[in-house]
Amino acid sequence: MKHVVPDDRRMVEAALARAIDSGALEIQCRIRRADNGAERWIAMRGKTYYDGAGRPRTMAGVVMDTTERRGLEEQLAQAQKMEAIGQLTGGVAHDFNNLLTVVVGNLDMIVRQPENAQRVQRLATSGLMAAKRGAEVTEKLLAFSRRQVVRPETVNPNRLLRDFKSLLQRAVGETIEVELDLDAALHPVRLDPGQFESAILNLAVNARDAMPEGGRLTLKTCNAALTPDDLAAMPELAPGEYILVFVLDTGTGMDARTLTRVFEPFFTTKDVGKGTGLGLSQVYGFAKQAGGHVRIESGLGQGTTVKLYLPRSVERASEARGDSQQIPLRRAENGETILVVEDEPAVLEMAVESLSELGYRTLTATNGLAALERLRGRERVDILFSDVVMPGGMNGVQLSVEARRLRPDLRVLLASGYVGAGIGEGQLPDDVPLLAKPYQRQDLADKLRIVLARS
Repeated sequence: MKHVVPDDRRMVEAALARAIDSGALEIQCRIRRADNGAERWIAMRGKTYYDGAGRPRTMAGVVMDTTERRGLEEQLAQAQKMEAIGQLTGGVAHDFNNLLTVVVGNLDMIVRQPENAQRVQRLATSGLMAAKRGAEVTEKLLAFSRRQVVRPETVNPNRLLRDFKSLLQRAVGETIEVELDLDAALHPVRLDPGQFESAILNLAVNARDAMPEGGRLTLKTCNAALTPDDLAAMPELAPGEYILVFVLDTGTGMDARTLTRVFEPFFTTKDVGKGTGLGLSQVYGFAKQAGGHVRIESGLGQGTTVKLYLPRSVERASEARGDSQQIPLRRAENGETILVVEDEPAVLEMAVESLSELGYRTLTATNGLAALERLRGRERVDILFSDVVMPGGMNGVQLSVEARRLRPDLRVLLASGYVGAGIGEGQLPDDVPLLAKPYQRQDLADKLRIVLARS
């Protein structure tokens, strides 16, 4: 255990504990070499041997260095993920064109007849709602396409599936009905939300291809307490409490020979150029990484059912992001001055207008260097409000660090259309709130309330 990197030790300990009961060990983890300290990925497989009284005595097996193979698998998984995103493009473009038709058409009517206040308000409200729906689609796509290391969280899979349903519907098309059958008492699980959504999307795309004339795709969840008898066909799992995620389709199904090979990397029954053969491999890898298992039941003409077994977590699931209760706008009270740093003129103008309506005095800069130059002066600046991604070689995170060196008491608020963009390998400082674009005046006021409340 002393070789295992600290982040993986709990997982390895759990796998060893399961191996004592199940008799089989199979795990992948990271270690640090004793000779040079290099981090390597290894795969361990072993078997437990028991004495006459049934007590575990020894374990024999193999340890394999899988670092290079894992690197290739990550590249292939990213390629497969981008292929899945490519399959979404048509549906997303269709949705965006509809939304933009509403926005552009309503704005056009407002400009041509601005004198009717009631009509202007109705058209503006309709356009705003369409723009918000577009922002939701963008947020889901960016979250899915982000390349990231595994970051497990304790979550309720029902929430992830509900939030992801609209994107799944676009992936499978209008001829396929997507249904959710979710157990309201579902236990939480610990997994990487992005990888879970990627696995579900891969299964949905496979189901779509198996239903060329249309059909029904059902996502179902439930709790399950598995006994040793239940796990006869899945010896790598230990008895205990699990949650099951079913993905059922009414498609053409698979024959027995195909079923034996579905998890093999690059195995595909699709025509050349129609698929990488990595979709189900990714699903299998995700299930194993989450400490679970995946099984497929299918028959020709009988559709396909994929079952994801995921171990229950005893931790509490993180709360879903919901609409916060509306609270009064926080307006400037003591002549607070905000330095707004934004390279896009239209966005800068909108931000300044919103801040002015809230009673703040504003200063502006279009890049990090210009902002630092203003901070070196003697003008009052209470808050630095900066975009994250900017030209000029300095992003918003770097600017916040340099700005606080000049003015240690300066408060900072950052904004970005993509929370991971421009930050690179660094992390957003814990004491710096982030405002997601696009935002409204209420969102900006709420974040400023948080910023000004901090000492």
